[in-house]
Amino acid sequence: MSRRKARILAFQALYCYDAVDIPVESLLNFDWEAEKIVSLNSEVLAFARNLTAGTIENLDIIDEKIKEHLINWNFSRLKRVDLAVLRIGVYSLLFQKDIPSEVIIEEAIVISKEYGGDGSFKFVNGVLDNIKKTLKDAGSPEK
Repeated sequence: MSRRKARILAFQALYCYDAVDIPVESLLNFDWEAEKIVSLNSEVLAFARNLTAGTIENLDIIDEKIKEHLINWNFSRLKRVDLAVLRIGVYSLLFQKDIPSEVIIEEAIVISKEYGGDGSFKFVNGVLDNIKKTLKDAGSPEK
């Protein structure tokens, strides 16, 4: 459950990254959620920072992967919530090899159900599952 809290915090940070002009340093310190982070342990915060920073550092690669797997959908039309969840999921699929892809996708679905629209979780599941299959077929991700 603690990693889920970290994923949610990273998701919120990435949403803020797109929606509001917050410096990356503030995002990574979670200054905007000061009251909430007091109750989180250092491992949760470290995992959330890793997800957030890693995603932002690799945004070009991540967004390109998402664009490649959008079927009949334009990247610019993605809802910010869906985009933030997809970005974390793709980052994890590409760069966090110690986490099983099924766990990554399931966590993205849970966050989409909680924060996204009615069909968000199906959309996120479809895109991430297609990326997972492509990576599996290719043998390893591009880095």
